[in-house]
Amino acid sequence: MNKFTPFSSISVIGGGAWGTALAHLCAENGVPTLLWAREQDVVDAVTERNENTVYLPGVSLSPALQATSDLSKSAKSEAFLFVVPAQHSRVVLSSLKEYAAETTPIALCSKGIERNTGLLMTEVLSEVWPEARAAVLSGPSFAKDVAQGLPTAVTLACGDEVAEKWLATIGAAHFRPYVSSDLLGAELGGAIKNVLAIAAGVVAGKGLGESAKAALIARGFTEFQRLGVALGAEAQTMAGLSGLGDLILTASSPQSRNMSLGLELGKGRALKTILAERNSVSEGVATAEAVIALARKANIEMPICEAVADLVNERKTIDDIIAGLLARPFKSEAK
Repeated sequence: MNKFTPFSSISVIGGGAWGTALAHLCAENGVPTLLWAREQDVVDAVTERNENTVYLPGVSLSPALQATSDLSKSAKSEAFLFVVPAQHSRVVLSSLKEYAAETTPIALCSKGIERNTGLLMTEVLSEVWPEARAAVLSGPSFAKDVAQGLPTAVTLACGDEVAEKWLATIGAAHFRPYVSSDLLGAELGGAIKNVLAIAAGVVAGKGLGESAKAALIARGFTEFQRLGVALGAEAQTMAGLSGLGDLILTASSPQSRNMSLGLELGKGRALKTILAERNSVSEGVATAEAVIALARKANIEMPICEAVADLVNERKTIDDIIAGLLARPFKSEAK
């Protein structure tokens, strides 16, 4: 597929659906791959049945893929794909650093903003482990599609020559990483699209129609592109795979955790009830308030994201939010 040399070994930190799919991808590429999962039942299932029966049931995994719940064992690999949910990343990164080489390459694959600090994952990594060589992997990709070998394209944002090794490690005929140097833009798109996907789900759940959903996606894209550019990201990145591409996928399919959560909210179900039924994380719930904090700092108006933050924090009802958005004054589309 390419002339580059992959990493000699890779550990995928995080045994959810996306981490499992990426681990399977690397193992299928012939790279010695170890999947770290906190849950022992995930480790046992991957080891004994070549299947993650908890988070990715029904998908056969590469028999070459190994799994462990021992973080120190995972830390011996040459590079890491880090797929721990954003709100737990700081703790796991801190632990991983204790065992790993100081300048280990780490591709951050979690999509979110740390709620308590408002920091993106690269900023958390910079605080916890400043010597690590950061990359960001983001884009329109459902775990099951990738694990089943369906065509997918993503953004690999990486600031140095280690990008070639990442391409050789994860790149495949059906999984096409496009390289960018804009880590900030790749991260912002991946985080904010989860918030907007909740809003799209609410529109669907309330039965507001396809026209309303299309309008929401378009205006939502305007919101996060405006914020990204204000924070120093490139407009092209926001309009690319990790921005607009990921937004289209996540806001259009109930297969998306965030869109499906919004769908249930739109039907009138309580957030606590929905979350209690799930074993996977809907990052947009925790990210919404952090996005609004970033927007206020940058003096950027983001009414759709603010509406989602109000909804998941129970400050307003869906009906009040919809009435408020529809009552906003008419203005130029460019604003």
